[in-house]
Amino acid sequence: RQIILGNSEDCLKIEPLGDKWRSFGWNVFEIDGHNYSEILAALNKAKKPNKKPNLIIANTVKGKGFSFSENNNAWHHAPLSRSQYEAAIKELKL
Repeated sequence: RQIILGNSEDCLKIEPLGDKWRSFGWNVFEIDGHNYSEILAALNKAKKPNKKPNLIIANTVKGKGFSFSENNNAWHHAPLSRSQYEAAIKELKL
């Protein structure tokens, strides 16, 4: 829900995205893109033969799991400094 310019909804109204694709006849699976079980389940459903194309909308949080970057659009394209890298590694080990 973020793009380089900020929140996508501030720039372009795309919701309800899943309903828009469904209106075109697609099978839509909306999942938590950080949940491995949901990802696997959606992939398994999508690979089953059917007459409709499939779309998986994996909702994610930019920078998830890192206190200094989570949901912070400034990190859309910012490189990590050495100290930020080290902080991120420490947070992963919690």
